[in-house]
Amino acid sequence: MKLGLQLMYSGNPRQAADEVVALEQAGLDVVWVPEAYGFDSPTLMGYLAARTETLEIGAGILNVYSRTPSALLQTVAGLDNVSGGRAILGLGASGPQVIEGFHGVAYDKPLRRTAEVVDLVRRGLRREVLTHDGLFTLPLPEGQGTGLGKPLKLLTHPERDSVPIWIASLGVKSVEQTAAIADGWIPTLFHPERADRVWGDALRAGAARRDPALGPLEVTAGGMLSVGEDLDSLLDFARPQFALYVGGMGARGKNFYNDVARAYGYEEQAEKIQDLYLDGKKKEAEAAVPTEWLRAANLVGPASYVKERIAAFAEAGVTTLSVIPVAADGDNPGLVSQVKEWLA
Repeated sequence: MKLGLQLMYSGNPRQAADEVVALEQAGLDVVWVPEAYGFDSPTLMGYLAARTETLEIGAGILNVYSRTPSALLQTVAGLDNVSGGRAILGLGASGPQVIEGFHGVAYDKPLRRTAEVVDLVRRGLRREVLTHDGLFTLPLPEGQGTGLGKPLKLLTHPERDSVPIWIASLGVKSVEQTAAIADGWIPTLFHPERADRVWGDALRAGAARRDPALGPLEVTAGGMLSVGEDLDSLLDFARPQFALYVGGMGARGKNFYNDVARAYGYEEQAEKIQDLYLDGKKKEAEAAVPTEWLRAANLVGPASYVKERIAAFAEAGVTTLSVIPVAADGDNPGLVSQVKEWLA
């Protein structure tokens, strides 16, 4: 497995870049840059490209609603150029709360929209003249605009004519499509031992109609990393994130992360977490997150236990282990070096 890092939404991006530089020197392979409804990913990705030399820089993720396919094409082509061919385009549908609430765009047809974006970006990187008739229409026909639009291809020559496209997906149909068309898959709140019961059939169905030229589907997942004795209390640092996603990222009946928790077998806990969170009782919601799930989704404990968790992620098909190093002495680069040695 490669070793990756998911940056946090909050904090100072310049400080995060300093940490990434140190972690690259310690052996980090990939950094994922989120945006949600915070700072945009491409700005920090370009900054990281200038500060680093070898690691891959992935958008984790750009949504498929707030930018046109051509804008996404321009962005990934530019990032791949300034990074010298180290960009990864992470895409996702996000959810109605962000898309409609923050961007003011209707959250409709996420699967079809994602598939069309992937197709247009790939064709654009090959500098094909872009024409399309679907959710996106290129060029706009007379009657929908001035009638002066003309089919165009990317003006500049990309660093590579194919940039890896990874998709963040959780729903069964979305995961099946990801397995069929994407270079990689980005699941969230991943439980290695229970992943197959939730997504196994969808992954196999998607793989059955996958273009062999894409190669095997890559997968990135992981969590907090800390090696040592008596570290269970560190798992509490993950509770706010789990509670936010399961309880507050969406409404009742329309929360993808809550659905995943239920599919994992945490039906009662998922309902309780959501009720508490939506009632404003965030601390109680955090306390209701199953410790068993936190242990499974993170890599916290003695070296022998962390190695067992690494093996569990590998057995579940993870090809890039994504970690968030947490150390009492602040020796994050040392943690990354240690795990890198284990992976080797």
